[in-house]
Amino acid sequence: MPERTSYDAVIVGGGHNGLVAAAYLARAGRSVLVLERLDHTGGAAVSTRAFTGIDARLSRYSYLVSLLPQAIVRDLGLRFAVRKRTVSSYTPAVRGGRPTGLLVGGGEARTRESFAELTGSEREFAAWQRFYGTTRRLAERVFPTLTEPLPTRAALRAAVDDDTTWHALFERPLGDLVEETFTDDLVRGVVLTDALIGTFAAAHDPSLRQNRCFLYHVIGGGTGDWDVPLGGMGALTDALAEAARGAGAEIVTDCAVTGIATDGRNAEVTCARGTIGARRVLVNASPRELAHLLGETPPPPAEGAQLKVNMLLTRLPRLRDTRVDPREAFSGTFHVAEGYGQLERSYRQAASGELPAAPPSEIYCHSLTDPSILGADLIRQGYQTLTLFGLHAPARLFAADNDATRERLLAATLAELDTHLAEPLADCLAHDADGRPCIEAKSPLDLDAELGLPGGNIFHRELAFPYADPEDGGGGAPARWGVATGHPNVLLCGAGAVRGGGVSGIPGHNAAMAVLEEG
Repeated sequence: MPERTSYDAVIVGGGHNGLVAAAYLARAGRSVLVLERLDHTGGAAVSTRAFTGIDARLSRYSYLVSLLPQAIVRDLGLRFAVRKRTVSSYTPAVRGGRPTGLLVGGGEARTRESFAELTGSEREFAAWQRFYGTTRRLAERVFPTLTEPLPTRAALRAAVDDDTTWHALFERPLGDLVEETFTDDLVRGVVLTDALIGTFAAAHDPSLRQNRCFLYHVIGGGTGDWDVPLGGMGALTDALAEAARGAGAEIVTDCAVTGIATDGRNAEVTCARGTIGARRVLVNASPRELAHLLGETPPPPAEGAQLKVNMLLTRLPRLRDTRVDPREAFSGTFHVAEGYGQLERSYRQAASGELPAAPPSEIYCHSLTDPSILGADLIRQGYQTLTLFGLHAPARLFAADNDATRERLLAATLAELDTHLAEPLADCLAHDADGRPCIEAKSPLDLDAELGLPGGNIFHRELAFPYADPEDGGGGAPARWGVATGHPNVLLCGAGAVRGGGVSGIPGHNAAMAVLEEG
């Protein structure tokens, strides 16, 4: 039970952003209560023993870290760290009837050699270096603004200080830039994938939703690196819960919130433990869930577009491309069916209501970089994890029969992976204590049911460019920090806030800053 009947701040949802907000506010001396509907904190950033009788703690939903500012880790004194991957990516291909692939990593010389062997010249590697040199400079300028009040569009453009890059990434479809910069279809596809993580779009979508997704995937940490959380994603949320409690915040689990009432100055939060007063309510849930709690009309439906698969293997599978060690290939992002043309065909098939014939996906092995997620016996026997994230799998495809569609898509996705393996992946799968293969798949509808992600959308709604919308004028501190709702004392502190999405803690930080700014 909560210790009080009224708090300075009640936070709805104990995911990582809610915990960040709770820790900052409690450290500032505010009375804080976190209410979580599940029996544990963490939301989508958790580690779970997913397979019966198996000592493997998998990052079940979100699984890599890029956008988490080190300032948050330092400010909150978190005992949490990430580890760099030695290989960025490997993409298998067949050229001239023989298996080959593109390895990005292992040093500049090795990457240059891989580009030359695949494409037949130095051109694509030189273009790659120029392209990602540009995105790194963009990241250095944009990332620090994410934990500051929202800049205007003009101010962010001035900070970027490169009109060519601004025009290419903020004003034109990303496909234009990719096609102007690269000529090889596979290289183009590897670049485009960062624009399609959880985002259903074509390269030339005029809405620029692919550009916004790409931007968030290349600016993290000021470098664009995607790192492995040591101990699994749950290590982060456990550290955040510890920091929040240590600062004096209360956390109550198994406590679903059923309603929020506010007059703009004071609020009441109704939950399984009764009704609790609050000066401010911070909502670490989607805008759809917020509307339901307020009794308001929900926003237009969001839609997720991914298949998430967790696996445990007795060993990594051998590759048809024998020049690459599987331990290298799977330690980075292993791209499957993600050539530029393949991605466009898959998008068009899914947009027409069909499952992609060659489902695109990307895979990586957490345990190669961080074996601590496995028990000692599994490590000794050589077991490894695999995490697969499938693209172009919009929720609409699963509406008629979620279970059957999920199984069909899983089978097709693994079959596509098998075309690049020297042995079937099924031969490498471990089995749980009941003899079942250690593999689980989650569709967008599963993520909606389990986590409250609207339509399975991992960003809660479409991502926005990280600058202020002039139409949002006014609104005081919440609007300045990108966390405003239609009510002055109700703030969004989750992925649905401006500059939300990913495992970042940024919306939680910004909601807390807005509260503290207003006093």
